[in-house]
Amino acid sequence: MRSAPLGFFDSGVGGLTVVRAAQELLPHEDIVYLGDTARVPYGSKSPETIRQFATEDVQWLLAQGVKAIVIACNTATAHALPHLRETFRVPIIGVIESGVEATLADKDTERVGIIATRGTIRSHAYQHALALKRTGLIIHEQAAPLLVPLVEENWLDHPATLAVLHTYLDPMVEKGIDALLLACTHYPLLIPTLRGILPSDIRLIDSATTCAEHLKSELTRLDLLHPPEQGGQLQIHLTDLSEQFETLAKRFLARSPGKIRRASL
Repeated sequence: MRSAPLGFFDSGVGGLTVVRAAQELLPHEDIVYLGDTARVPYGSKSPETIRQFATEDVQWLLAQGVKAIVIACNTATAHALPHLRETFRVPIIGVIESGVEATLADKDTERVGIIATRGTIRSHAYQHALALKRTGLIIHEQAAPLLVPLVEENWLDHPATLAVLHTYLDPMVEKGIDALLLACTHYPLLIPTLRGILPSDIRLIDSATTCAEHLKSELTRLDLLHPPEQGGQLQIHLTDLSEQFETLAKRFLARSPGKIRRASL
C-alpha cells in the first residue's frame, strides 16, 4: 500500500493549493487529483447534496487504487467528513482539523477571525472545532463569497480585491483578532496581499499548508509513506474540461499541470 497513490478531491481546482503544499513536503508520493468542475461550487449547495457529491468523489478515487484520501475542500470537509469516515475504511483527512490545530498552536491566541465560503461559514465547523479544543476563545466568522472569483480572475492585488478585503477584514481587525484562519483553498494565493494590508502581529493560517503537514504526520503514523526511490507523479482529473480550468490549474500549482484528463463519476 505504501507505493499506492494518494487521492485528493475538491469541487474545483482550488484544492491544487493543497496538492502543491503536499508535493513540497512529500515529493515521493504519487497523487491522483479529482476536481468536480462540472458541479462547482459546492459552497452554495445543501449539506445533503454536498455529502452525496463527496461520496461519489471518494468512490471514484478508490477505484483508482488510492491508499488515503484528502478532502482538499473546506466546504466538503465541514459537511461530509464524518459521513465519509463512517462509510469508507480508507484513511480520510480533511482540512479543518489541521487548520484548527495550527490556529491554537500559539497559546496566547484569544481572538480568531475566520474567512471562508458561505457554505463553510454556515456549517460553523471551524467555530465548533475551535471551541471544543479551547474554551474562552472569541471567534469572528465572515463569509467572503467575492474572493474566489477574484482569485480565479488573478486579481490578487487589484484595487477591487483590496477594497473587498478591507470590507471583509477591517471589522475583524478593529475587534483585535490575533489570528486569521484562511478557510478556503483559494485563499493562500492572497497571502502576499493580506500581509500588506493586515497588522504584522496577526498570524495567518492557511488550510493548504496545515493540511499537508497533517497529511505527512498521518502517513508517517500509519506507515504509509511512499519509499523514497523516485519523484512522485501527479494526475489531474476534472469532471468538466475547459481552457479556464487548465489555466487555473497551472496558477494554483505554480507550474504546468501536464495532461489533464476527464473523469466520469
